[in-house]
Amino acid sequence: MKSCGVIVEYNPFHNGHHYHLKEAKKQSQADCLVAVMSGNFLQRGEPAIVDKWTRTNEALKNGADLVIELPFAYAVQSADYFTRGGVKLLHSLGVDALCFGTDVDGKMDYEMFGTFHQENMTDINKEYQELKNNGQSYPQQMTEVYRKLLPSWALNFSSPNHILGMGYAKENASYNSPMTLHAIKRLGNQYHDEEVSNDIFASATSIRKSVLSGKTTELKQVVPKITYADLRTASLVEWEKAWPFLKYQLSCQSTKELSRCYQMVEGLEYRFKEAAKLSNNFEEFVSRVKSKRYTWTRIQRVCLYVLLQVKQEEVEAVWQSSYIRVLGFNDTGRAFLKQQKSVINLPVVTNINKKNESMLALDIKVGQIYSLLEKNLKEQDYYQSPIYIKEENQ
Repeated sequence: MKSCGVIVEYNPFHNGHHYHLKEAKKQSQADCLVAVMSGNFLQRGEPAIVDKWTRTNEALKNGADLVIELPFAYAVQSADYFTRGGVKLLHSLGVDALCFGTDVDGKMDYEMFGTFHQENMTDINKEYQELKNNGQSYPQQMTEVYRKLLPSWALNFSSPNHILGMGYAKENASYNSPMTLHAIKRLGNQYHDEEVSNDIFASATSIRKSVLSGKTTELKQVVPKITYADLRTASLVEWEKAWPFLKYQLSCQSTKELSRCYQMVEGLEYRFKEAAKLSNNFEEFVSRVKSKRYTWTRIQRVCLYVLLQVKQEEVEAVWQSSYIRVLGFNDTGRAFLKQQKSVINLPVVTNINKKNESMLALDIKVGQIYSLLEKNLKEQDYYQSPIYIKEENQ
């Protein structure tokens, strides 16, 4: 079986994602489509609007054959770590190709970019170190680095999907047998667009905004039927529901205790403590803390690390000993796992038990806290088996 992977969040699953899966299978000529999906907390430092099991089911009913979880230690990270984790899991499964969306106009040779990065890492790191403390954000610094080293490419690190595409290319090129890369042009609204248009495509940002403001009925044309039903009936989670828990942590802990949280650097703990005293909601809090150096997204991620009490050693433990957590599959996905059994080089987890719970300790902890944010949410890890969707043609 020929395979193609996608690295996704599905927050929530919409028509653009459905198009992406169809095009991925078409362009790669794959028999099996493998989705590496973030769990209940996402790359930009947000809780997923619906839980990972609901999103897995949506993906399997709209083109994915196998869904595995991207561990929290990779999922809630900057693009470099996020892409590293996703690519690592696909390579560990022996996947043949990787397909991702891009918002770049014109043709971009991502494979060539990945090779360039791999061959020029010394010069890239040197240029970055010279800019590291100039007060700019990391995306701004990396844009300058690559514009200097690759002036003819006009690379821009302000475009989210393009950043991830370049990250996938860099990570993929570091392997002896790289996957074939397929970039698919994004259709419809841009990533940050906040309004749902009359098109059949809308950004996940605009969809979440509509749902959380009680305008779910305007989403019928931009999401599959199953997503529409889930958004009307599922327990929805957002940052404001987590704000009381975060403020509790910030109020109870000393600055010394806060400084032990992952990525709490350069005295951020003092800014967090002071902002928490003055803020009545999460948006107001982040507005007080953010700066030119610390973007909204980076602050949100640190907020999650505080909320979930994530420590450096917990994250590094996952990096050093990764695993493949299966969230769901259909008959094709199950057959693919069986076919690849001899080449898979990481432990495959289908159920949590006493033998593997220590390995998944961080994911289990964050899942338990996620279930506290909405009263109707079920246990996220214990007593959960992979979702199985029987294919109609079987």
